[in-house]
Amino acid sequence: MKITSRAKATAFFITLGACVVALTIALNVSWIVLNWREVVPLVLGVVLFGFITAGVVINTIFLVREIRRNEQHDSFLNAVTHELKTPIASLRLYLETLESRQLDEAKRREFYQNMLADTDRLLGTVEQVLKASEVRQRSTRKNWTEVDFGRVVRESAEMAKSRHHLSAEELRLENASSEELLVLGNEEELRTLVLNLFDNAVKYSDTQKNIAVEIKTPTLDTISLSVHDSGTGIPKGELKRIFKRFYRAQSEKTKQVKGTGLGLFIVRSVARRYGGDAYAESAGEGQGSTFFVRLPRVYRA
Repeated sequence: MKITSRAKATAFFITLGACVVALTIALNVSWIVLNWREVVPLVLGVVLFGFITAGVVINTIFLVREIRRNEQHDSFLNAVTHELKTPIASLRLYLETLESRQLDEAKRREFYQNMLADTDRLLGTVEQVLKASEVRQRSTRKNWTEVDFGRVVRESAEMAKSRHHLSAEELRLENASSEELLVLGNEEELRTLVLNLFDNAVKYSDTQKNIAVEIKTPTLDTISLSVHDSGTGIPKGELKRIFKRFYRAQSEKTKQVKGTGLGLFIVRSVARRYGGDAYAESAGEGQGSTFFVRLPRVYRA
């Protein structure tokens, strides 16, 4: 119902704006016809109608954007609610079972492991929301140091494999080098950037994971990280939008994947704050995708 009502509201404001613009243009033309011999009234009328038309167009665009932004906020709240509610319900079920039944030691250990996984999921969701707020507000270079980005990527790859139970073939570092690749920044933020890319690749991959990670230095002062997966892919029209806060791709396959719509927003925000950028490439749905992050490289004095 909400989606339907918002779609109707969007269509209404677009139609209303188009009608008002058409009416303004018609009045403008009429004014020109009636006053074509009077230079001053003619010029003033054209300028005035031009401002009115521009104002109506800008107002309509603003209203439509606000409607879509509210829709994204609602989708974000629904996603976060689900991401929090599911592990909480699971934890409650395990605790009630442990309280009401006598279980053998093996079963109890299995329950404990599952409960720890649920708490990790809860913590991950909370950290994602907090980090998204933090990267928007933080603008200073406090506590920035020289960080070996190559080491951060290698350690993050091991963390991702452990977290998602992946083999070395499912998530692999290609052209891995022990060369020191220094970035001036905060190591925790850089690790968050890399882990978000890995988590995104895992979530949108098929059952059989095939994720390739590569670090290059395309220029002497640039470090490039690419994360390629052979998963659901991204429609051409979504490639720029997926980095917006709360935005999630609208294809049928991606809608089935749960998430908050904050991971890629954090990736680009951190990269740009460090003087770099992030972008994505994909041949389309079902064709896999590749995410790129470029950061400025520094050298030891």
